[in-house]
Amino acid sequence: MRLTAIVSLLFFTTLESSAQNAYVKLGQQAFMDGNFKAAVAQLEKACLIDSTNANAYWMLGYSYYHSENYRKSIASYTKAIFINPADATAYYYRARAKGHLGKDNQLSPDEKEKYLLGAIFDLTKAIAIDPTEQTKSYQTRAIAYREYGLFKLIPNQKNYDKARGINSLRASVADLEKVLAENPGRSDISSLLDVSKEKLASATGKQH
Repeated sequence: MRLTAIVSLLFFTTLESSAQNAYVKLGQQAFMDGNFKAAVAQLEKACLIDSTNANAYWMLGYSYYHSENYRKSIASYTKAIFINPADATAYYYRARAKGHLGKDNQLSPDEKEKYLLGAIFDLTKAIAIDPTEQTKSYQTRAIAYREYGLFKLIPNQKNYDKARGINSLRASVADLEKVLAENPGRSDISSLLDVSKEKLASATGKQH
């Protein structure tokens, strides 16, 4: 989703102090310009002054995400969701941040599993909340299912679980088949589906 489209969804309708309003406006301008480091600096100040502005937290989460600070992105989106639990896009981008952390080899297997499962949970919430964005969320959830499935199939680790790994790969295939059925001309989805099918075949020993 392009920044202009995202910002068009943000409506600053709450009563704000002049200082907080200034920080939001400066943060929004930096956000629109793609200067996420500057956006973070302004939006952090805005959120310190007013911890009830879901839109400011949303933009802060997005700015952290594009600054590759995934933990702070998750924390910001968590606050945005607490204020506005019906925001599907907040769940979607929190899932994206969790997915990145789930692939971080610096983390313990338990931490990686927490983030990988968290991404799947958040994408499932996003799908339930906003049917108009289901194609994007199904595609991203399919990749999250694949990542989780491959993680569960890593041998010689305490989190190894072949059955859950295979089931997750099957879920990845099912999500991608759903997206492809609704968007038959998308070669990128076909390619993703081929990869998930290949991983599933390898895991089950049923090669084509």
